[in-house]
Amino acid sequence: MQISWTYTGGSPIKVRTFLKLKGVSRRLLTKVRYQGGSILLNGREGRKTDKMQQKDRITLVLPPEKPKNFLSPSYVPLDILYEDRDFLIINKPAGVASIPSPLHPSDSLVNRVWGYYQLRHYWGLIPHIVTRLDRDTSGIVLFAKHRYAHSLMDEQLKSHYVQKYYLAVLTGQVEEQHILINLPIGRDPASIIRRKVVAGGTNASSELQRVQQLSGSTLYRIQLHTGKTHQIRVHCAYFQHPLVGDTLYGGKISMPLQRQALHCEQLIFRHPFLDKVIRIRCDLPHDMQTFIQKNN
Repeated sequence: MQISWTYTGGSPIKVRTFLKLKGVSRRLLTKVRYQGGSILLNGREGRKTDKMQQKDRITLVLPPEKPKNFLSPSYVPLDILYEDRDFLIINKPAGVASIPSPLHPSDSLVNRVWGYYQLRHYWGLIPHIVTRLDRDTSGIVLFAKHRYAHSLMDEQLKSHYVQKYYLAVLTGQVEEQHILINLPIGRDPASIIRRKVVAGGTNASSELQRVQQLSGSTLYRIQLHTGKTHQIRVHCAYFQHPLVGDTLYGGKISMPLQRQALHCEQLIFRHPFLDKVIRIRCDLPHDMQTFIQKNN
């Protein structure tokens, strides 16, 4: 993997200073130096202390990557919403875990992306999952194709530059058109899985905009301003309107929904290499569409 820039500044600058401005960490530069990467200045081997002049061409050659632990490939086809050199964006179906775990060791979304890389001969690349969804939540998941892209997207997440929108069906007919929930979330001491609104928890903010009243339920579009585990599910349950199908937080199964009625429908971020805003949308899956039609 090679990433190149042309220096347009007016005064000389050291290579390491330029790369720092591009978000290249000292840790990544160490990996480049000792794990098979290189820095090329105008096509020749360069050093961090070299000085760049206007119109000089700098190329960062990233070393090949290997999974830290054994990762088995799954060859279940992916629903790809977007792909380029640096990113892969997937529509995750409900019922698929985002990452491998003892319960789901071989067919998580990460396993499927790893299998896709094998089939496409993407040698030296490994899956870097940037955004995750609960196993029974459907919709958009963002992967970075290399550690540099991953680190840049982590910075965007920390700075709240990444916008994520969900569609959710709440139990009951909710009258409020707009709801802003700012309530801290922490672990539920009575469960190893559940979270709850708790004093002293981590700040969490969810913004809800009503889309449609249904029979016995309400469809909302929800923007996450923070990204805490089970955030939407916990906030809606605390608000006394748990998601339809979310039995962990007090919702009830309502056919055809046999899981929480939650879908990540839109992702917006600035592409750090193309310097443009990427907007990805993803239609509701069949089970949520059928439920809405049935209860319209």
